[in-house]
Amino acid sequence: MEVGNTTRVTAFVLQGLSNNPQIQAVLFVIFLVIYLLILTVNLLMLLVIRTDSHLHTPMYFFLSHLSFLDAFYSSVIVPKLLENLFCKQKTITLLECFTQISLVIFSGGTETCLLSVMAYDRYQAVCHPLSYVVTMNKKICIGLVGASWAIGMGTGLLNTILLAQQDFCGPNLIRSFACEFPPVLLLACSDPYMSVASILTTMVVLGLGTFVLVLVSYTHIIMTALGIDSASGQNKIFSTCSSHVLVVTIFYGSGIFRYMTPASGSALEQVLSMQYSVVTPLLNPLIYSLKNQEVKAALKRMLARKPRLTF
Repeated sequence: MEVGNTTRVTAFVLQGLSNNPQIQAVLFVIFLVIYLLILTVNLLMLLVIRTDSHLHTPMYFFLSHLSFLDAFYSSVIVPKLLENLFCKQKTITLLECFTQISLVIFSGGTETCLLSVMAYDRYQAVCHPLSYVVTMNKKICIGLVGASWAIGMGTGLLNTILLAQQDFCGPNLIRSFACEFPPVLLLACSDPYMSVASILTTMVVLGLGTFVLVLVSYTHIIMTALGIDSASGQNKIFSTCSSHVLVVTIFYGSGIFRYMTPASGSALEQVLSMQYSVVTPLLNPLIYSLKNQEVKAALKRMLARKPRLTF
């Protein structure tokens, strides 16, 4: 479409992962299996937490929201990825692209908040065990989760609205397998100052800010653990928190590097995008279940429970 002497882009083209039909077929099967596994393990985690009364605690309440978010996050990316691997046309409309960008930022922003909330929960449980039940009551937990979702939603909308106001006059090739903020911003013909300032502010305040909260929480937890004379007490604290530390490291490491470095469409950027949008949602429930005795015990109880037949 032409407006004056400027050609306006009406759709983008996703570069994808490969143009080789044989490789595309293999990748389609691999990502389909991964996607089904993501949905299965995260929904299973939700089911276990929901049905087992032993897991009705603040920590698992937050974990249930993280599992739901991981399933949602992958559903924003993978279905379109599968479609592009299956179809020859890899186009995506501006509305679809901006919607995907908004949901990606929303999911990432919400997850950073949830991870910091989970770190704060562990801080209260380890450093202030006597007041833990009062401090992390049901009302507070619901408020923290609600604030996490609200912040993620607001962040996603703000950054996407500013990006949508840019002029896109060509080229329209997105050097990625999905619509993400950095590669799409590269295609803008107008001055991207507001969009760049917005996403950098988001990364500093929301990304690095929540990371500092996580770091402070675990610094206090480590100091408290080292002050305990009992080796079994220290091991219990570290085993409880190790799963969360591993999840935080994977998510923040790939996400911050992806959004804090200039976009170039390199293979490394593709790997990082795949890491936090596809691999992390699969690893999170596995990490929490394999390294958490309470979750494994609850899963065994659920599987051992005999189904009741009603007539």
